[in-house]
Amino acid sequence: MTDNPIVRYLRETRAELSKVSWPTRQEATNLTIIVLLTVAGSSIILGSFDYLFAQMFVLILGL
Repeated sequence: MTDNPIVRYLRETRAELSKVSWPTRQEATNLTIIVLLTVAGSSIILGSFDYLFAQMFVLILGL
């Protein structure tokens, strides 16, 4: 008897997910904090460059 492809896919997906080594709650929290700090730092740096270049263009073009 052949399996329905969708049922087979869901079974295989469930089997693969049971093999995953999930992080602990503390690891997930620490990694989330690192990501948020990295995003905030990158945003500040990119925002600063944007502001500086905008001010340079204002000075150069005399707008």
